[in-house]
Amino acid sequence: MENPIAPRPLKLPEALPVSFRLLPPYMCPREGNSNHWLTFKSVTGVSIRGGTLDGLGANLWACKDSGKKCPEGATSMTFLNSNKIRINGLTSINSQKFHIIFDGCNNAKLQNIKISAPDESPNTDGIHTARSSLVSITNSRIATGGDCISMSPGTSNVFVQNVACGPGHGISIGSLGWELNEAGVENVTVKSCVFSGTQNGVRIKTWARHSNGFVKNIYYEDLTMVNAENPIVIDQNYCPNNQNCPDQSSGVKISGVTYKNIHGTSATEVEVNLECSKTEPCTEITLDDVVLKHKNEAANVICENAVQNMDGVVNLLKCLPKK
Repeated sequence: MENPIAPRPLKLPEALPVSFRLLPPYMCPREGNSNHWLTFKSVTGVSIRGGTLDGLGANLWACKDSGKKCPEGATSMTFLNSNKIRINGLTSINSQKFHIIFDGCNNAKLQNIKISAPDESPNTDGIHTARSSLVSITNSRIATGGDCISMSPGTSNVFVQNVACGPGHGISIGSLGWELNEAGVENVTVKSCVFSGTQNGVRIKTWARHSNGFVKNIYYEDLTMVNAENPIVIDQNYCPNNQNCPDQSSGVKISGVTYKNIHGTSATEVEVNLECSKTEPCTEITLDDVVLKHKNEAANVICENAVQNMDGVVNLLKCLPKK
């Protein structure tokens, strides 16, 4: 339905209508003057079935592209300190910034989600988690100008399956390690996903700063890369645009990361780039049945400070020193 839903308290557990289309109120946040559009705070047992969110982000993207001073932009839907969230069949398009955020949440299940924004739209991450646990994302299609899925400090027990990602920046853990005292990311499974024309495939990114953060028990399996740039990346010198980089050594400890049965094509010559910390080398990194090609040639691998197991890897030439 096109009619607006009037703001009101929700009596929970409660489901939003099966068929709805929400547009931002006039001028707010259409021009990006509010940081959040729809926010659910401290709720338990909310269900959203079907419907469309249209963030009308084109004006704000154009402003940012022009180099003018612009508002930050609004996240379309945010859940704060909430539990037992169920979202099925929701469509989110043209978000000004992130589409869906879970911050401080527990037990969220998303399925049959469709997220869309142009690949040049800045920072339009599809689904973002922070300080959240027991999040599952299945049978969904995400095309954005940012990460399809991003996981920041305090995220644990995440399950992602049957997600088509692209365009976008792939499925990312991080960025991590900006703060000295920072929660880690652990127990993440990503399986049976397809990455088409993405800037990255699966990526772990940390700042080169002192930190006691960590990444552990990460499992990537049955992934297909279709002309994806940088299909497999660990970047512990993360610094977007190479501006004001800390130029230290990342303190984030990465361990127990498995890449299994990952096939397809890469748009770049280096298909696997494991660039780990000098002071906290990556450990227990397993590459098993990884078959990636660039222009019909076998994959190249770059490794820095990575202790790895390559048993069973197919068409990986050797671990090359970084130039």
